[in-house]
Amino acid sequence: MIEKIKELPENMIGFKTAGHVVKGDVDFVKSEVRLLIDEAQKLNYLLFFDNSPTDFALGAWLHESLLSFKNITKWTRAAIVTDCQRMINFTKVFNTIMPGEFKGFKKEDYMLAVDWTSEKIDLD
Repeated sequence: MIEKIKELPENMIGFKTAGHVVKGDVDFVKSEVRLLIDEAQKLNYLLFFDNSPTDFALGAWLHESLLSFKNITKWTRAAIVTDCQRMINFTKVFNTIMPGEFKGFKKEDYMLAVDWTSEKIDLD
């Protein structure tokens, strides 16, 4: 399941995963992202994993990847919030292959991730 995170700055969008994630959940994310891009002309995106990456169906993972590339020129900042160090390390790879900035954060640094994603602060 994927839920939209409420009470975020207007220039960003965020989602929280819980339990098993399937393609329909990712379709919801895709439509919400499209609305933000249409309005803001850029994408500041946060994904909070409150589950294990193994809870994602293969189709959902593939669809999520395609979501990234479909709006590739609109990505500004993207944060992955998780306690899975492998996912945080994997997020660093996106900085070398995609436009925009990508960072991984531990769950305890959630507010830092929100501030960074919304462009309120810069991190080196």
